[in-house]
Amino acid sequence: MLARVWSASLVGINAVKVGVEIDVSGGMPGIVVVGLPDTAVQESKERVKAALKNSSYAFPLRRIVINLTPADLRKEGPCFDLPIAIGILAASEQVSAQVLGDFLFLGELSLDGTLRPVAGVLPIAAAAQEMGITALVVPEGNVGEAAVVKGLQVYGCQHLCDAIALLNNPSQFKPVTLDGNIPFAPHPFGGLDLQDVKGQAHGRRALEIAAAGGHNLIFVGPPGSGKTMLAKRLPGILPPLSFEEALEVTQIYSVVGLLKNRGALIGDRPFRSPHHSASGPSLVGGGSYPKPGEISLAHRGILFLDELTEFKRDVLEFLRQPLEDGRVTISRTKQSVEFPAQFTLVASTNPCPCGYFGDPIQPCTCSPRHREQYWAKLSGPLMDRIDLQVAVNRLKPEEITRQTTGESSEPVRHRVQAARDRAGDRFKAEPNIRCNAEMQTAQLRKWCPLDEATRNLLENAIRKLGLSARATDRILKVGRTIGDLAGDDELKISHVAEAIQYRTIDRMQ
Repeated sequence: MLARVWSASLVGINAVKVGVEIDVSGGMPGIVVVGLPDTAVQESKERVKAALKNSSYAFPLRRIVINLTPADLRKEGPCFDLPIAIGILAASEQVSAQVLGDFLFLGELSLDGTLRPVAGVLPIAAAAQEMGITALVVPEGNVGEAAVVKGLQVYGCQHLCDAIALLNNPSQFKPVTLDGNIPFAPHPFGGLDLQDVKGQAHGRRALEIAAAGGHNLIFVGPPGSGKTMLAKRLPGILPPLSFEEALEVTQIYSVVGLLKNRGALIGDRPFRSPHHSASGPSLVGGGSYPKPGEISLAHRGILFLDELTEFKRDVLEFLRQPLEDGRVTISRTKQSVEFPAQFTLVASTNPCPCGYFGDPIQPCTCSPRHREQYWAKLSGPLMDRIDLQVAVNRLKPEEITRQTTGESSEPVRHRVQAARDRAGDRFKAEPNIRCNAEMQTAQLRKWCPLDEATRNLLENAIRKLGLSARATDRILKVGRTIGDLAGDDELKISHVAEAIQYRTIDRMQ
């Protein structure tokens, strides 16, 4: 007796349809799982056996062969428990097999038959609709997450018995639907406001430009000057994710198993801050069977690298290609996976090992050789990709002691949203561009024309600062964002002049 049940497996953040074929035949009782299963899938036969017995179903004491197709794709995780259990019951004629072809099953089984939530349900639900699957059966804890996908019937089950009852009497069950708008997860940055930052008008301005245009940003300054404080307030002035962006981000977090609010999309832009001891694979993704890293978890959001020069140089070099392309490809002998990585890099560092180079009060104790070795961790190609390089100076005594508050995040966020809306109107015909930082050469020629005075200013800056072609393009992108914040449709010489001022490290070198 043969039965086939549909399930799915993840390759990167994409789902692949998996057929779970069950053959129950004569011979010595036993279970064999084939089709490149990992350890969790191999262990499922013991969970399924106990769950069926504890749910008052007969487990066939015959030879059972479980084949997971396609056979050359590795199957990972406990999500195949439910389809294997349904397949065994269908092959032993304990459940109706007439509607099995219309359903896709996912779920981990406890020994008592209870269904436990699994990771990666959202991307699988999105792919199931494209596969032609009409209905998805998932644990109750995943039902809200799967129901986000429109046009797909989603059934949530608390127990194995519920899934069996659904197959035997499908007309008595109604799919779960979300009433009204799709819910978004709570805002995690409610308490971090720009009004807490004392002074640092130059840094605040750079933060606003970075938020409006999606530009990479680095703060350079002595200890205690407010670099980290400024960076951590960037999420509070960013506009929320659009529905398409929220779906992208939520799918990544679902795959990794970090989706805490199941049934709600991530509405705020991610803010990831890995420690400087992070390895290359943890940053860009990797492993024998690649998983997303920190740069993918920061997709459409912020990757904050505090104490940038404390990171290993080879780890920082991994960021060069993702910063340029907005994606990262992890290649292994067995498979190659592409992850999205369209993030804004925000970093902070001291100007030297002791931290006080250029400080008017505290003398620097570092030798020129030590400072050279310190900055050697940041290669020229990496710094070229950072649009805004801002010096954050020591606060004045009166700025520290006075209790005055600066401008709060709310009006800044409104200005950022207005600038992004202006850019969005400009890029209506460019579906892959959402902000100025993503412009390519063709868009720069179209949207950043230079008059004679602006061209002369830019040429002088290239000569004096030794700017590369890439750095020059990034100055034009920053200038275009400054124009958007000012409400100007044309790129002016004042916009480019201000953008040139944000090349602090070029001037230092």
